Amino acid sequence: VQLQASGGGLVQAGGSLRLSCAASGRIFSRHWLGWVRQAPGKERQFVAAINRGGGSTYYADSVKGRFTISRDNANYMVYLQMNNLKPEDTANYYCAADSNITTMRFRHVGIDYWGKGTLVTVSS
Repeated sequence: VQLQASGGGLVQAGGSLRLSCAASGRIFSRHWLGWVRQAPGKERQFVAAINRGGGSTYYADSVKGRFTISRDNANYMVYLQMNNLKPEDTANYYCAADSNITTMRFRHVGIDYWGKGTLVTVSS
């Protein structure tokens, strides 16, 4: 398994969750890592991404100020801290990796690596 996400669950609106993604060393060291989500009946949506060094991040406008992406280079882990969750954040969250940030943000079909989704449900 090259990308494995965990940490989803059920939370009330306003609550917090932290998603984790374990990556293989080869993927971790060479790619942008991030999260893409898909709500029922909707298209996949870019959420956040972080570069190899951890010094550059991107966020979807809908999560800016609430979500924080980070990476642990020693343990090949990527995290998504989600605060002030809203019902519209309900979705399957997929850990993803790609060498190109434009692909990660805008061309989801072309993303190199996907993990299995972890479901986040936010109740109102």
